[in-house]
Amino acid sequence: MAAPRYCLRVSSDFSSSHQLRNYGGKCESLHGHNFQVQVQVCGKEVDPDTGMLMDFKELKNTLLAVLEELDHKHLNDLPHFKETNPSSENLACFVYQGLKKSLGNRGVYLDWVMVAEKDSSRAYYSES
Repeated sequence: MAAPRYCLRVSSDFSSSHQLRNYGGKCESLHGHNFQVQVQVCGKEVDPDTGMLMDFKELKNTLLAVLEELDHKHLNDLPHFKETNPSSENLACFVYQGLKKSLGNRGVYLDWVMVAEKDSSRAYYSES
């Protein structure tokens, strides 16, 4: 039987432009998206005093700090994406790495990050 766990999920968004290298289609041209982002953190125990795994506000503020690096930017110009293609998959990994570093040892672990260019097109990144 799997060990019980609690999970929290928050959503946010950012707007950016990018150009996909080596794509061979329209997306190699400059274009933009209003990207949607969801993240999920999990843990085994809630705080006995608050009954919470983590405050939603704290998680959302941590996500917003990571997304601030991407919001209203041309992604190809950012140092991380000078060599790495700014695809949704690589954006999900970038957000995951930034969140993982920011969350530190708060008694939760980052389960996954999802980045969507639109409702029908989503990329997930996880290390579990």
